[in-house]
Amino acid sequence: MASLVRKPILISGAGPSSLLLARSLLRSSIPFLIFERDHSLSFRAQGYRLRLSAQGLDAIESVLGPDGFPKFWDACGKTGGSKGFANLNALTGEEVPEAASQPDVPSQPETSTQKEPPKGVGKEVLTSRDGKTVGISRGDMRSLFLEGCEPFIKFAHHVAGYRLTPTGVHAVFKDGTESVEGEMLIAGDGIYSRVAKQLSQGKLKTYDTGARGIHGQAPSTAFKGLGEGVWRIVDDSKPDGKVFVITNVRPGDMDDPNVNFGWTMGGQPGVIRPPNDDFAIIGRPAAEIAKGLSAGWHARLRPLFDNMDESEAAFWKITCSTPSGVPEWTNEPRVTVIGDAAHSMTPAGGIGANTGVRDSDLLGRLLAEAGGYKDGVTLAYEKEMRVYASEAVRTSYGMATKQFGVFIDEESSPTVGS
Repeated sequence: MASLVRKPILISGAGPSSLLLARSLLRSSIPFLIFERDHSLSFRAQGYRLRLSAQGLDAIESVLGPDGFPKFWDACGKTGGSKGFANLNALTGEEVPEAASQPDVPSQPETSTQKEPPKGVGKEVLTSRDGKTVGISRGDMRSLFLEGCEPFIKFAHHVAGYRLTPTGVHAVFKDGTESVEGEMLIAGDGIYSRVAKQLSQGKLKTYDTGARGIHGQAPSTAFKGLGEGVWRIVDDSKPDGKVFVITNVRPGDMDDPNVNFGWTMGGQPGVIRPPNDDFAIIGRPAAEIAKGLSAGWHARLRPLFDNMDESEAAFWKITCSTPSGVPEWTNEPRVTVIGDAAHSMTPAGGIGANTGVRDSDLLGRLLAEAGGYKDGVTLAYEKEMRVYASEAVRTSYGMATKQFGVFIDEESSPTVGS
């Protein structure tokens, strides 16, 4: 009978990490409530696909179990091409050596407080299972993780902080109201998480690298000129810096104009400039900038932009957490953070989402073993998370210094959400 009156675990945000944690709690019969600021999962353009590493897939399979994972696996795209990225010259359409496709890394000031990027950051490992690159759209991932959790999610609830009590914790919403009392609050609400700022007393920081990007989609028929593979397209002819596009062209569907494939465009700092630097703007403004930057590219590449679904175009800001590692803060037994709220990463290497689902697997497992809230759970989670997440952030940043030409000084570089 006691389990019927247990207070729920409160989860802030409905991104992939939060929803996968919810699925873990659901399997363990631990009550929970999810609070999401948007009005639905499809409120904003999803815009891009996530590449799943072996560790990411293992974490998802661990949480979903033998009953839930097969459906998720079937929804994933599996792309051949185990050699890694094929790099294309945007102007000629020809394949070029990988070293020639990397931007020059800006020189670092002698007074910099940032440690050198990790040594040995080389070619990205793309394959994860069966010699294939496995990916899924962010929107599809969220929808699949949400299954079974629908009764426990409250949309249009923007968590802006928390209030501890002697027996639990309340989520505090932006309008000043509060949630029911929960046993714990888990913040998985991304780089602008106010819970993360409150919990860490400002130690959790997300830096704005200055680099910008655009997510886009086009009918799969537009990708026939590329064919199956994982492609990095690079244009180094721009006066302000290099522009690149990454896309994963999976087999099948390339004759079906009703199926969309995605691409991600990125530029070195100063190349892509959203109007007023406003990332809430989606659709035509983003599409027009992408079309302008790709004007003059080779004919095999032009269909990706000429035929794009303008409504799905979206700007994005390339950010990164503290490159030297996830900082330590005073542990609070009833509150912790997962995913981008704990460790934002650049898109280099496709590491961010995979690290986030590892958080969900680890924290969900610890909560299941404890039967719910227990003093020491968040401490154990944070200790283990800091090890693998710090390594992931350093690796992602090291790759980004080469791919995006970015540089972070931990004392002087601007942060987001301050």
